[in-house]
Amino acid sequence: MWTSEVENTHVFIIQPKKVYNGIKEKGMKLYIKQKVFSWKDKFFVKSEDNSDKYTVEGEFFSIGKKLHIKDSNGNEVALIHQKVMSLMPRYFVYQGDQEVAEIVKKFTFIKQAYVVNGPNWKVEGNFTAHMYRVFDDDNPIINIEKAFFSWGDSYVLDIDASVNEVLALAVVLAIDAANQQASNARKSD
Repeated sequence: MWTSEVENTHVFIIQPKKVYNGIKEKGMKLYIKQKVFSWKDKFFVKSEDNSDKYTVEGEFFSIGKKLHIKDSNGNEVALIHQKVMSLMPRYFVYQGDQEVAEIVKKFTFIKQAYVVNGPNWKVEGNFTAHMYRVFDDDNPIINIEKAFFSWGDSYVLDIDASVNEVLALAVVLAIDAANQQASNARKSD
């Protein structure tokens, strides 16, 4: 059984066998340390055995903010690029020279919402608390929630085995960047 608190309501889901946090096939778990998302710093995404799986490096002096995701050998596996002239936060994910996703924050009065164009995923949950899910059709494929480990507060990404792990990581980082952008805009008002 999985329980979550999303916007002050408790949701209990009884899951059949071979379902992990709503995810059908157990895939990869990645861990991101709290408050590491930065456009000018370098940080690591850890695997389940606490080893560095990916390195994320920000590029501060560019037109539109950029995050480079590199594998453990230092090869770039994805690039997140912010569109600068956009009414709502908008980020693009590239793998190689190909655009594979566009993450757009939707305009709503009640709660935050995101759409992921490309793979056509929808995202639901509490984004500021890092408790949300990404769905392909109605099937949960990525679950992100707060976790506590010896190396500090972190967020765990539970990714379905059928999903491109790098794309999943890039989408989560882009959503966090959009949330940070919105938070900074509110603080400057």
